[in-house]
Amino acid sequence: MKQIVEIREALRQAIDEEMARDSRVLILGEEVAEYNGAYKVTKGLLDKWGPERVIDTPIAENGFAGLAIGAAQTGLRPIVEFMSWNFSFVAADQLISNACKAYYMSGGRFKVPVVFRGPNGAAAQVSCQHSHCVEALYGNLPGFYVIAPSNAYDAKGLLKSAIRSNNPVIFLENELIYGDKMEIPTEEYLVPIGKAKVVRTGKHITLVSHSRMVKLCKEAADELAKKGIQVEIVDLRTIRPLDIATIVQSVRKTHRCVLVEEGHIFAGIAAEVGFQIMEHCFDELDAPLARVCQRETPLPYSKPLERETLPNTERILAAIHEVLR
Repeated sequence: MKQIVEIREALRQAIDEEMARDSRVLILGEEVAEYNGAYKVTKGLLDKWGPERVIDTPIAENGFAGLAIGAAQTGLRPIVEFMSWNFSFVAADQLISNACKAYYMSGGRFKVPVVFRGPNGAAAQVSCQHSHCVEALYGNLPGFYVIAPSNAYDAKGLLKSAIRSNNPVIFLENELIYGDKMEIPTEEYLVPIGKAKVVRTGKHITLVSHSRMVKLCKEAADELAKKGIQVEIVDLRTIRPLDIATIVQSVRKTHRCVLVEEGHIFAGIAAEVGFQIMEHCFDELDAPLARVCQRETPLPYSKPLERETLPNTERILAAIHEVLR
């Protein structure tokens, strides 16, 4: 059977189902209990599971991130909600020095099955201190899985896989698509970590993207389809580990590629993926790669400047036309 749900509801179902499946799973963070979460992802979980498993924390990211890492090392499976991934910078020492390194530094004695999740990237006029894309930062650290779903089906299936993983997971959501709806199964399912997905097939050019930018890529593809241009879209879904095989297979088919990322262009995910495309299928390319990313400035508060700074459908279309030309 099928159900139509928003992304926030798909995430809630994943947490609820995993808490029912495994008594070691708990969730903690600012306002996750009494307030139902800043974006209502944890709505109703306190009433169902009680305050020992749905835990409101002080505004102290370094403290509750460290608490969760210690709990994971001693047998629990915590989920940490950051109200914004920008606030994870307060917990940077716990994440960078402990979460992603404990397994390696302990010679495999300490697993760290913890999921850090919450909204990543720009919202609507929340300015630069609430709008950073963190995937390139945490993707640079061996030991983390980094996941960034673009739709409700993947959000649920990947979060369930993340909670069951014995590795620390950076799970990146996006505030602007929490309300996007999609039909998903009512039966339990998992989405494997580390597997990209071709969400639209085409023969003229490949778009590679993740998270909210996949939605913009689909809009650009719809526009070009009116002109007979068939765009193939690869949704990374998981940034680390990266499924380069699926990307390369698509590029070898279309021979052209545009990479779309909400984060900054310098040292970003598109830079890494672009290099790997060049490394694996340089001779298959009929045109240089192009990147559509956020401008090299902190995100402005002004609505017109915000639009100018972030990737949009018009910039994606312009890049596609340049590569096709």
